[in-house]
Amino acid sequence: MKFAEYNISREIKANLDRMGFRRPTDIQFKSIPHVLKNEDVLAVAQTGTGKTAAFGIPMISQIQEIKKRSNTSGIRGIVMVPTRELALQITEVFHTLAKNTKIRTICVYGGTDQDPQIESLVRGIDILVTTPGRMFDLVSQGYIKLDRIKTLVLDEADQMLKLGFYKDITDLIRFLPKNRQTLFFSATIDDQIKKLAYSLVRNAIRIQVSPKDPVSKNVTHAVASVEMDDKRFFLERIIKENEGLKILVFVRTKVRVERVKAAMKRVAIESETIHGDKEQNKREEVLKRFKSGEIRILITTDVSARGIDIPNVDLVINYDLPDKAENYVHRVGRTGRGKKKGRALSFCSSEEQSILKDIEAYNSVPIEKMVIEKEDYMETLLFTDDGSNDWKALMNRDVEMKKNKRKKKTKNKKK
Repeated sequence: MKFAEYNISREIKANLDRMGFRRPTDIQFKSIPHVLKNEDVLAVAQTGTGKTAAFGIPMISQIQEIKKRSNTSGIRGIVMVPTRELALQITEVFHTLAKNTKIRTICVYGGTDQDPQIESLVRGIDILVTTPGRMFDLVSQGYIKLDRIKTLVLDEADQMLKLGFYKDITDLIRFLPKNRQTLFFSATIDDQIKKLAYSLVRNAIRIQVSPKDPVSKNVTHAVASVEMDDKRFFLERIIKENEGLKILVFVRTKVRVERVKAAMKRVAIESETIHGDKEQNKREEVLKRFKSGEIRILITTDVSARGIDIPNVDLVINYDLPDKAENYVHRVGRTGRGKKKGRALSFCSSEEQSILKDIEAYNSVPIEKMVIEKEDYMETLLFTDDGSNDWKALMNRDVEMKKNKRKKKTKNKKK
């Protein structure tokens, strides 16, 4: 089936044609008809499969029809998301889909001056894309009215419901009309989250694409055993041996993100960072430059793992393994998007072995174990340009490692 055959407005069809979208992806094919019928939907699909358009296309078309029939104004749709970056990205997609439809979408989020956002709200909007905190601030100030909402979308629904947003969502629903439509979209979801989702809607239809395979088949996976203190040397070598690739590096904490950037700077590798302590305008600027290809190496926390569509990421490196197995899905989902191929490489230290087991159990796709011979491991430590390693230091370290092994063997024999 082609988009031209769908019961959506001609303006949206023309926009899709300009975007080069002729046929829907699986999640779009399975979701759009139900959304157009005003049914509640719980949709789970792999990252990079077009979930934003799956709810955006029918939502814009429906609100466009309402505006044609009614003279009343007000916000008709809300898309609630967990991060500012995702809110901005969805707003950009909606602007493209809604060109020439007279449907106005704005983005509201915290960490920045609220006055420009208030000015946009006062001028009148149809769809609001928002993070919870700022939205409730503006509701309490009277700038956001929710009494005309037709459709509520929770994108990255598992994250929204899990990480402290459940109360926000239930508070929000008290302000909404009872006969609204509710849509849940995510790449991962579990039984607990399903129960929470079903409790918030009337009769949700579950739509799941590749339910046992949350990671795209376009991504190849590998893991290497690298000790925590040695990871920077392996990252340096990979980057230098893969010049020209666009590489996204995930690190567990904000402090470590900046430390990794500093380590790369010492070896003449230019990179940028995104994390929660950065000002919003800086985060937006960095992400824009990485998307355009001006920046080749981006080091980030999981703030960039959810839903962010970055074109042509060649390689995702898990410098640190994520705390939760499902976050691995979202991280590696930044590559291999759509029909493109991608690679994911993880560094796993001794203390991260249990996390790796959880990830392997969670994902059905195989993760290739890279065997690094001792000589290659030592060579990588010597490869660095930061002057921290030399032959003498490495020889002493090797001697110490052998001594420790002999001591362990002696103890075991005594036992």
